[in-house]
Amino acid sequence: MSDPSTASIVSTPPATMPTEAGSGAPVDAGLPENARKEKPRGLLGDAWRDLRRKPLFWVSAALIVIFVLMAAFPSLFSSGDPVNGALANSQVKPSADAWFGYDVQGRDVYARTIYGARASIVVALISTIGTLLIGGAIGMIAGYAGGWVDALLSRFADIFFGLPFVLGAIVILTTFNGAESSNGEWQIMGLVIMSLVVLSWPVVMRLMRSSVLATKEADYIVAARALGAGHGRIILKHLLPNCLAPLLVYGTIMVGSFIGAEATLSFLGIGLKTPVVSWGIMISEAQNYIRVSPFLLFFPSAFLVTAVLSFVMLGEAVREALDPKLR
Repeated sequence: MSDPSTASIVSTPPATMPTEAGSGAPVDAGLPENARKEKPRGLLGDAWRDLRRKPLFWVSAALIVIFVLMAAFPSLFSSGDPVNGALANSQVKPSADAWFGYDVQGRDVYARTIYGARASIVVALISTIGTLLIGGAIGMIAGYAGGWVDALLSRFADIFFGLPFVLGAIVILTTFNGAESSNGEWQIMGLVIMSLVVLSWPVVMRLMRSSVLATKEADYIVAARALGAGHGRIILKHLLPNCLAPLLVYGTIMVGSFIGAEATLSFLGIGLKTPVVSWGIMISEAQNYIRVSPFLLFFPSAFLVTAVLSFVMLGEAVREALDPKLR
């Protein structure tokens, strides 16, 4: 005679065990409902799921959206004239009529601060895009080709990498910006963008090169090469998508760095110049009046620091989300 408890265990399959194929019941019938509905995610999906939980990401993203809107549509934030002013209002302190006061020439500091975001952010964004394209392309070629091509491009990048940033910018801008009065606003901005790209692309090149060297011997690259895939397909289909994550992180941080770099060059008098309105120019004009009118320096500096920190914090949040070791 068999034990009844043993017989019941043998005759009744557990509810959580997957049934045989063809029985009509799903294999994951014993799993929780949310686990059955959840689809597998890739690297970007996991990163986005992690970013949504970070307050730092939302704060920095909200500030960046505000600065971008400020640069694209400054009239939404201020109806004042950032260029023309009345000398009767020279150095008038902040009040209800002028929230940030007036500068030495009687111009509205609030309007100039709002409109100053355009030049600073446009220069930073275009410089970042140019740096990523040039440095990323050269780094991809160097890392994928290897051999003498890699050695030649790496030594060429070392020449630019060894140039001090401020000294190199001074040489480039003073050489190509000799006739200041003949250069328009966009010409001056173009020269500043060129100097930033020329002095910054080697860092991106090294970053992309190291990513390609670590990825090009992966199993899926070797399999694609064995199946007869060409170099263009391997680079565009396999290497590039798997090497973009470090560049996205560095590019986000680079925007904030370029905003500060543009302000530094304008403060030194070799970057953007009047009649262009930028935070660096405002800080340069306010340095001689810091004791009698400190608000002339405080407000553009506060906007500059906030913009730089917003992009840097966003880059740090993205870096933590894309790096599995930091989760």
